[in-house]
Amino acid sequence: MDRLPPLRLLIIFDAVQRLGSMQRAASELNVTRPAVSQAIRALEDYVGVQLVDRSVKPAAATEAGERLAFATRRGLEQISEAIDDIRQTIGLAERQVTVCCTLGMATYWLMPRLAGFYAAYPDIMVNVQAPPSDLPVMSAGIDVALRYSAKPWKDGATERLFSESVCPVASPKVMADLVETPDLLSRVTLNHVRVPERYGWAGWRDYLKARGLPRSQRTGQVFDNYIQAVQATLDGRGVMLGWRSITSALVDEGRLVALPGGVHDFGTAYWATCAPESEHKPAAQAFMIWVQNAALQTRDAPSAPLP
Repeated sequence: MDRLPPLRLLIIFDAVQRLGSMQRAASELNVTRPAVSQAIRALEDYVGVQLVDRSVKPAAATEAGERLAFATRRGLEQISEAIDDIRQTIGLAERQVTVCCTLGMATYWLMPRLAGFYAAYPDIMVNVQAPPSDLPVMSAGIDVALRYSAKPWKDGATERLFSESVCPVASPKVMADLVETPDLLSRVTLNHVRVPERYGWAGWRDYLKARGLPRSQRTGQVFDNYIQAVQATLDGRGVMLGWRSITSALVDEGRLVALPGGVHDFGTAYWATCAPESEHKPAAQAFMIWVQNAALQTRDAPSAPLP
């Protein structure tokens, strides 16, 4: 890079070649004609060769001058384009918000409601990320995390969205047979979801113990995520624990049926946390306001299992 001449000299040289005269270049750059002439001579001294043929009127570029003019124009255009791209990227980043949540939360609660967000904020794009581990964390690049726990998260500005509760759900046919069975859940196939215990999601063992019910006598099905478990349940293959954020809409639609009197509250809730570095980002602020309003509708929904 130390072989390059000062950028000022290249800009003046480029203006002379584009406009065809030193006088027009001086007018465009708001400098005197002698200043332009001096800059061209300084550039020639730096390169070590004559760049402008002054024996003709108007002065024209030499062969070496044409080669340098072509390279200079191309280089300045690339610099200009790079600056435009950087500015556009920065502007785009300011109009985006990255939200992290579980796959089930994204599929059954957040995504169906995003049309409402876009209606209110058409210039903001929401990037939803559901990590492979299904354990949302406030990592680099995440503006907002929607997470489940018994207590508020402390890694950013946190707002409570809604209390979470659970209730066994099944297809209409399976549930009809289930309510007629004296010992209910002990003789049906239970659909389990594999979740790390440290995350705090209750499973069938926790539910049955909390309700004072016997453990199932049948081998259950274990799934890697709630999407798989929901589909199996919709297909009539067993009963799953229906968290309100995941299955309440399906219950409203009649595709799944909740066990009468089966709602249980483990004292947990869903929370929205805004990363400290995103608290002053307009897109993140807009999403936090919107998601709290959307959660109000969840809390007020009459058919949703309330704690």
